[in-house]
Amino acid sequence: MTIKKIQPDKTKLNQIVTDARRNQELREQSYRGQALKLYPWVCGRCAREFDHKNLTELTVHHKNHNHDDNPSDGSNWELLCLYCHDNEHSRYEETRFDSAATGKSSAATATHTPFADLKSLLNNKN
Repeated sequence: MTIKKIQPDKTKLNQIVTDARRNQELREQSYRGQALKLYPWVCGRCAREFDHKNLTELTVHHKNHNHDDNPSDGSNWELLCLYCHDNEHSRYEETRFDSAATGKSSAATATHTPFADLKSLLNNKN
């Protein structure tokens, strides 16, 4: 029995390499690619370090929360891990909806007290 060796299609392989290089160039032109070149791969909040294996967990945060503000010097960016990035946006949402005048939350406070009359209810049961 003879085993036939399958030869890879060289034009297909060349196309894959060409596409990969083009995609890498496009990523490097994006603000994420620029930020990864400008800054060390460390979360700006928790100081977790990243390498090529877990780099997808490092995000670019826009300090002023405007994703269209992307100066090439990176002054509106900071690198944050997924967890710190989520936390930052949660904090931003909380403060965004707070009233600036009172410093209190604009959310309605609960007025219902379900156990207020519990003692009298238990006493009437006897």
